[in-house]
Amino acid sequence: SAYMANLAYDKARGNAAISSGHADAVAFGVPFIANPDLVERYQHDWPLNEADSNSFYGGTEKGYTDYPFYQ
Repeated sequence: SAYMANLAYDKARGNAAISSGHADAVAFGVPFIANPDLVERYQHDWPLNEADSNSFYGGTEKGYTDYPFYQ
């Protein structure tokens, strides 16, 4: 059976988990919320937006759809 790791994974830790066989997949919850282009940022080593946890679950676009794409 497959195992998906999550909770506080960044690019390096996620790659290590996959390479070592610790996980078959890694979920990037908070980094994905703050970076709608997370895959491209990881692929190109672009900087990440910082997530504002004070805006999570607020019921508006703030904190969900207002984070910018990398320019």
